[in-house]
Amino acid sequence: MSHLTPTPHPDLLVGPASGDDAAVWRLSEDRALVATADFITPVVDDARTWGRVAAANAVSDVYAMGGTPLFALNIVGWNVDALPSSLLGEVLEGGSEIALEAGFVIAGGHTVDDPEPKYGLSVIGEVDPRRMFTNAGLVPGQDLILTKPLGIGIITTAIKADKAPLDVAGAAVLSMTRLNAAAAKAASDAGATGCTDVTGFGLLGHLGRMVRESGVSADLDVEAVPFLDGARALAEAGFIPGGTTRNWDWIGPQVDAGSLDQTSILMLADAQTSGGLVFGIDPGETASVQQRLTSGGNFASVIGRTSEGTAGLLTLR
Repeated sequence: MSHLTPTPHPDLLVGPASGDDAAVWRLSEDRALVATADFITPVVDDARTWGRVAAANAVSDVYAMGGTPLFALNIVGWNVDALPSSLLGEVLEGGSEIALEAGFVIAGGHTVDDPEPKYGLSVIGEVDPRRMFTNAGLVPGQDLILTKPLGIGIITTAIKADKAPLDVAGAAVLSMTRLNAAAAKAASDAGATGCTDVTGFGLLGHLGRMVRESGVSADLDVEAVPFLDGARALAEAGFIPGGTTRNWDWIGPQVDAGSLDQTSILMLADAQTSGGLVFGIDPGETASVQQRLTSGGNFASVIGRTSEGTAGLLTLR
């Protein structure tokens, strides 16, 4: 997380307590504003679908802090000489569809001439700072819940090469356009305090940072981590994005991978777009959270557990 405030302010919550890509401004004891921004290059061929994915990805940071999005501004980079404005209209319509589904308003935005198209949102949300999720909120003895399957980076790499089967690509799109709102609400109601969304740094990167900031360690049950159908076959065929490899190079010193094979390791480090949430809850809450989310068409997999151990250590079992 970064911010542009030159000197600290008592009402600006910064550092690991305010999420990966957001800042929080306290308004009162029970109200704070969340500010975040994110944009991506195309991950699918259809313009409207790309708009939906980019908008869902951008608003995810608000949900990852337990907040509710209020309004947003479009962020657009567009090659005005090569791409028609009608295509941009499709992208923006896709973003508007996600905003309508999530219940926030897109109130304008800004466009720049750019050789490579980019789209995303700057989002303002609201959160109760007393119940806010943070990167430092895990405690020992919690179950770790993951709310979307992994494999997005691998599959979108194959999509760009026109090598992803239609059903595999379709499942990836459904995952990327699914909002994290229900997952955030279930986590909050279960008393979660430590949470992050799984995006560009992959599961190992985001979870690794969270256990380090929380001062706990975690055992990850590799067999319990869900993956989208077809992801492993594509990974074994070589469709590993460069970002995934860099993720492992960065987080590797913090991970005890045992005898796990390299493909499985890279799949756990796979760079995600609009991934799910991973949060810690008391084991007594796990069954109800799983039932609540799965009955609503979402995912809720128990992928490991936190412990006192060596702060920041991830052990893959």
